[in-house]
Amino acid sequence: MEKLAKPQIICHIEKSVDYSPFDAKWIPCSAKFVVMGSRPRGTGIIQIYEVSGGELKLVKNIERSSQMKCGTFKASSLRDRYLATGDFKGTLNIYNLEDASIPIYTASAHTQIINAIDGVADRRTDQSLGCGAPELVTGSRDGSVKVWDPRQKNRPVVVMEPKEGETRRDCWSVAFGNSYNSEERVVAAGYDNGDLKMFDLRAMSVRWESNLKNGVCSLEFDRRDIPMNKLVATTLESKFYLFDLKTQHPKKGFAYLVEKAHKSTIWLVKHLPQNRELFVTSGGEGIISLWKYNYPEKRKTTDADGIEQGVVGNVSLLQNCTLSTQPISSLDWSPDKQGLAVCTSFDQCVRVIITTKLNTY
Repeated sequence: MEKLAKPQIICHIEKSVDYSPFDAKWIPCSAKFVVMGSRPRGTGIIQIYEVSGGELKLVKNIERSSQMKCGTFKASSLRDRYLATGDFKGTLNIYNLEDASIPIYTASAHTQIINAIDGVADRRTDQSLGCGAPELVTGSRDGSVKVWDPRQKNRPVVVMEPKEGETRRDCWSVAFGNSYNSEERVVAAGYDNGDLKMFDLRAMSVRWESNLKNGVCSLEFDRRDIPMNKLVATTLESKFYLFDLKTQHPKKGFAYLVEKAHKSTIWLVKHLPQNRELFVTSGGEGIISLWKYNYPEKRKTTDADGIEQGVVGNVSLLQNCTLSTQPISSLDWSPDKQGLAVCTSFDQCVRVIITTKLNTY
């Protein structure tokens, strides 16, 4: 009985596809999601599925000339629901899925594959999240991180890259945060050598940087539309780091905890949209883990010199579930239905999963 009192992660629908799926995202305000991937012949594909009567119904098939790596709806309004994508050739495209034959926006964003994309929108007209300009951020193997405003054609608003002569590291993950008013905004970027950088877009400078010793596979702020609170970074070699961002010490930086989880690479982290203290990580062995963050009694103390420093809490593991024999490469929570998620894995399967009892936390 005690086992049943915990949240259960249930595979609701499983579907094999005939291509390599790299990313999946729910279409906001709908029972549909998109899957992006790569055909064996080197072309790209976007598929739209609808969850209907316990089954997946293929709604649309969109073939592209280049393999698709990642996508997001986060820079679009809830009315438009435009999909922004990054591909293997370094192209940034934005699609209106009603008629996706031609992108409504295209930019030759990078010289190599776009590994990661994130977005933030001014959704006050939708009574939703985010402040300031609609923007996208892309991270690429070419070592650069670029911020784009879809209202400006073909040129990035900000470019963050190594100086002439410096080594270009492969950027694996990017995330927006601190977007709680129209001026403030930061971008976190993780690299293959373990570098983690936080860029302040208002001050146009590096606000903080660290090295996590292993490649940073995934990054996510617990909420992008509030003053910075927490950031989770997952790495190769089975560790994730959780940073408390409330207080930044001038020398020590942010307080953090390190958790060893899974027995392999931790591919991703995703916070529950309805409760920022709950998040999942996925491991190379096809396991999904559900975690809860527990705040400390005090969130800051003063050091011997009287300077404030942060205090980090701890995490508890709520549930583990093996979904696949291969790594879970992407996962997206439904913004509308708590506990509903879609994930893709390297066994060429798309799965819709349901996590129960999340409302009890």
